[in-house]
Amino acid sequence: MKRKSNIRWIVEIVLISLTMSVVFSFVSSEVLDGAGYLVAFVLLFAFIALGVVFDIIGVAVTSATETPFHAMASHKERGAREALRLLRKSDRVSSICNDVVGDISGIISGATAATIAGNFARDLSVSGIVMSLVVTGAVSGLTIGGKAVGKTFALSKNTQIVFLAGKFLSFLPHFKTKK
Repeated sequence: MKRKSNIRWIVEIVLISLTMSVVFSFVSSEVLDGAGYLVAFVLLFAFIALGVVFDIIGVAVTSATETPFHAMASHKERGAREALRLLRKSDRVSSICNDVVGDISGIISGATAATIAGNFARDLSVSGIVMSLVVTGAVSGLTIGGKAVGKTFALSKNTQIVFLAGKFLSFLPHFKTKK
C-alpha cells in the first residue's frame, strides 16, 4: 500500500513540475517577447522572489511544530486547520516548495537572465560572454543570498510563516479543510 502511495506521489510531482515549467516558461517567453529592459528585470526579480518565498515556506513547514496550531484551531482561527494540514504533510510541502517551485524558478530565472544578457550584449555592442557573466553572477548572488537570508528568517519565524500560508490557503476553495 505504501509503495502505491509513493508511486502516485511521484507521478503527481512529475505532472505538477511539468505543468509549472510549461506555464512559467510560457509566461516568461510571452512577457519577454518585445519587452523593454524594465519589464524584463521585473519578471526576472519576480522569478527570483518566487523561489526565495517558496524556499522560506518550505523551510518553515519542516521546522515548525503543530502545538500552537492546535490551540488556534480550537479557537476557530482562520488558517489554523490548513496550517496543521501543511505540517502533517511537511515532506511533500517541502518538496513542492523547495524543489519544484524553487528549482523551476531557478531554471526560468536563468533563462530570463540569458535573454537579458543577450539583449544587453546586442544593444550595447559588448561581449556576450562578459554580459552573460555579469548578469548570471548577479542572478546567482541574489538567489543564493535571498535564500540564505530567507532560511534564517524561516527558522526564527516558522510558526508565523506557516500560519500565514495556512491563512492564504484557507481562501482557496480546493484547499479548505473540512470541520
